[in-house]
Amino acid sequence: MLEETRHHRITALLSTLNEVSTDTIVQHLGVSRETVRRDVLKLESQGKLRRVHGGIVSCELEAEQPLSVRNTVREKEKRSIARVMVKQLCAGQTIFIDAGSTTAVLAEELLSMSGLTVITNSLDIAKKLSSLPLQHEVILLGGHMGKTSQATSGEITLNELSKYRADVAILSPVGLSSETGASSFFYHEAAIASAMVKFARSTIILADSNKLGIISRVVYATPAEINMVITDSKAKAHPEITKLYDTVGKIVFGK
Repeated sequence: MLEETRHHRITALLSTLNEVSTDTIVQHLGVSRETVRRDVLKLESQGKLRRVHGGIVSCELEAEQPLSVRNTVREKEKRSIARVMVKQLCAGQTIFIDAGSTTAVLAEELLSMSGLTVITNSLDIAKKLSSLPLQHEVILLGGHMGKTSQATSGEITLNELSKYRADVAILSPVGLSSETGASSFFYHEAAIASAMVKFARSTIILADSNKLGIISRVVYATPAEINMVITDSKAKAHPEITKLYDTVGKIVFGK
């Protein structure tokens, strides 16, 4: 069976089931586990799926998981990214932060400093940053509240956001590609992130190594609009990193 045919069958299975075990793929294709492993690695590098223990999942399925679930995935990598991000900031700055699992970890790390004005659409981030009175000025954008993300979005949110200007927009995408830039699965999330890019002097993308090379449905920041990418140390060996060096302003690695 040709490689192209195998890849087509794997992605067809995934589009139907969203989650597929390695054993199911082996039986469906009638090939060895080693062949399946090579195919899965190649498809993952193309952003068409994500490997998990015992099989694969759709990138779209992961994007749709509630924030409470996403917060528990790759927590160590997100923590290392957040700690590096804190070092890029100083008291007196105004920053935008969008809703996401990595930015939620960042909110916890921001409690180690003070003096920021934080503008966010995330209820979770606003609550975390307000836990210590007077440490940061926190502005929570109004709007329609999402059921799973606990974040505001829509026309009201965008109208409020347009009134502010920030030194830095700190964003956590579903995918980051050297070809297209930062992207999200949902249009309403991408619209907020895009506005933050527009109304900030600089843009910093927080993306763990599993997001590199991924192109999700809605692009909100082109490579030229990204001033810095902060990722984890595993990304140093990722094939997308070399390409990103040529397209974004700067890349910093967490430890």
